[in-house]
Amino acid sequence: MSLTVEPGSAEGAALLGNGASSGDFAGLSLRALAWRRLRRDKAAMVAMVFLLLVAFIAIFTPWIVGLMGLDPYSFDQEALDPALGSIPLGPWGGISWDHPLGVEPLTGRDIFARLLYGARVSLFIASTSVLFIVIIGTTVGIVAAYKGGWLDTLIGRLTDLILAFPFLLILIALSPVLTQRLEAIGFSPEWARFGYIIIVFVVFGWPYLARLIRGQVLSLREREFVEAAVATGAPTRRILFKEMLPNLWAPIIVYATISLPTLIAAEAVLSYLGVGIIEPTPSWGKMLSDSVRYFVIIPSYLFIPGTVLFLVVYSFNVFGDAIRDALDPRGSRNN
Repeated sequence: MSLTVEPGSAEGAALLGNGASSGDFAGLSLRALAWRRLRRDKAAMVAMVFLLLVAFIAIFTPWIVGLMGLDPYSFDQEALDPALGSIPLGPWGGISWDHPLGVEPLTGRDIFARLLYGARVSLFIASTSVLFIVIIGTTVGIVAAYKGGWLDTLIGRLTDLILAFPFLLILIALSPVLTQRLEAIGFSPEWARFGYIIIVFVVFGWPYLARLIRGQVLSLREREFVEAAVATGAPTRRILFKEMLPNLWAPIIVYATISLPTLIAAEAVLSYLGVGIIEPTPSWGKMLSDSVRYFVIIPSYLFIPGTVLFLVVYSFNVFGDAIRDALDPRGSRNN
């Protein structure tokens, strides 16, 4: 369906209340209107550019690191001082032309290379988890609300049951069991850990989106265009995914952009606790965990991955909030 903002509509009235003229928005699609509002948010645009840069670097990390002659797995003992307990030579954790952000204590692995590969790991796990959460949560929410009856009740009780479990405790308790199961069916230890984290994130993430979508569909199914589709004998699948789904993209996009930073931070926390990504795979959380022991003598080892993680999570939050406001024409922001 094509969504436009008409001069006499409630959306148009809300926008006019924010100082916009009728001629500015008449005939604009919801996508064009949201983009216009988003462009006027300078903080959101800065966050978007930064996140696109991070995504670009993560995708092309092997080529970037290769061109610089670095390797996240190679030990460089020459960059360490054995007389001082194998801490990096030179100031600021061994920062030099050969190692732009220094090296790890004890191993001498390049921090810059591991930081970039850690971004690939975090973004892969978070984006894959969000993708499955959106697919499952949206489908379950639409079907439950539209069908109603015993199916809606059953799904509601299932979501209550899942949300009743302590998320962090389950993550820690199931770590050895699920990873061993995945390894037994042919996954490598690295991919088994990836799969375990994604599975747990998805299992505990979809009920929130399903509840959100269910509430939206309960109001949509009483709208005229849905009743018209039912009256014309349209199949249920078409009503759900051709008529209703296009009207649900706004809450889905908002939920996805807000969930991404949460999952990135959660993956780092798991690695920090020792139940996330395992060696030798680079991880921001593992780098933070290892850096605590050397904070007094090498503070840069903590600040570098910590600052990058903070900037990525903060940018996602800023961008997610901006998208939420841009897709809500009744928002109070003056554009």
